[in-house]
Amino acid sequence: MAEPSAELRLTDPGTSCADFSRFFRAWVTNPLRVAAVAPSSGALARVMTREISPALGPVLELGPGTGVFTRALLARGIAESDLTLIEFSADFARMLESRFPRARILSMDAARLARHGLYEGSPVGAVVSGLPLLSMPPDKVADIVAGAFHYLRPDGAFYQFTYGPRCPVPRAILSSLGLQAARIGGTFWNLPPAAVYRISRVRQSG
Repeated sequence: MAEPSAELRLTDPGTSCADFSRFFRAWVTNPLRVAAVAPSSGALARVMTREISPALGPVLELGPGTGVFTRALLARGIAESDLTLIEFSADFARMLESRFPRARILSMDAARLARHGLYEGSPVGAVVSGLPLLSMPPDKVADIVAGAFHYLRPDGAFYQFTYGPRCPVPRAILSSLGLQAARIGGTFWNLPPAAVYRISRVRQSG
């Protein structure tokens, strides 16, 4: 199926004029925390979530913003009650609470994931991240990724998009955490164009 036109993309769920304005205001207020001037497109959301199914169990979403990826997860069949959304912005968190009342929504810094005891054990099948990792210092990126993998099952994966030419998690951090990254797709129908990476544990041979 062909990618949607630019006009259609602006009518995707989560990219209404009101959401665009809300997102743009957040970007103006804190451009390092909100690294794009507009919400992610539906095309990007489909790439980010296409490997995720209800069989994976609970899903953790980091930086959901206006909920574009959240809606895509629901469209993939993930139960709303199986979603935990981590959103630093209190304004976005309140909006998400009204849009996804059965999801667990926490207004907190994703770098503190491992300290909050979000789950007992490691039940999470996938982590979907809309965080602007390229604008963060390496130690914060390491804390976020390590915290996410603290809850991920051994076969779970962390999905991250980027506007840059390579995975936004530096190789040194991946190596130190025993992780690997693979580009799984991208889309030009986003503002700006984006690529998507799957980050997973390195499988031990033998």
